[in-house]
Amino acid sequence: MIKYEAFMQILEKQRDKAIVVPTMTAGAHWANVSRSPGRDLPISGAMSKASSLALGLALAQPNSKVVVLDGDGSLLMNLGTLATIAGKQPKNLYHFVMNNGVFAITGGQPIAADGVIDFSVVAKGAGYAAAFSFDDIEEFSVKCAEVFKTEGPVFVTIKTEPEIQNEPIGRRPRDPRARSTPQAMVEMRKELGTA
Repeated sequence: MIKYEAFMQILEKQRDKAIVVPTMTAGAHWANVSRSPGRDLPISGAMSKASSLALGLALAQPNSKVVVLDGDGSLLMNLGTLATIAGKQPKNLYHFVMNNGVFAITGGQPIAADGVIDFSVVAKGAGYAAAFSFDDIEEFSVKCAEVFKTEGPVFVTIKTEPEIQNEPIGRRPRDPRARSTPQAMVEMRKELGTA
């Protein structure tokens, strides 16, 4: 299994100018490693919707790579997004799913079909152009550049160690960059020169 921070440090080095849409547990870790916060659109409190938002960004910004950092529980809550993304075939979308087997942010309840479902197989079956799966940080480090050279939509399962949050939600530290979506979209459009 892969630790979030190790995975994200490699991803940050390979992202180039990609727009990154992190959500849930991935959002907190991404805030610790991102060196381009103006190109990030953290989605907080919208469990299962990051992939749909990332699809919209990928279609609106076809010359920019868009990376979504999704959770396995989030994806299960909106599994139809795989078919929607595959139907649009955005060549610039890279959909990473942190597969830890639990709803970590709500206390560690197991996800449905943990240990049975293979998210990369499901994404490929839905029509993604390519799918990868990693449970070893060294292998991911070696193949990350290949992932980003692959034409999308690309799906990547990252088998991560669970980090269960048991602190009540109101007491948890929030990513200071988690902004309302309209404000973040305006800032991103300015940076991309499309405002």
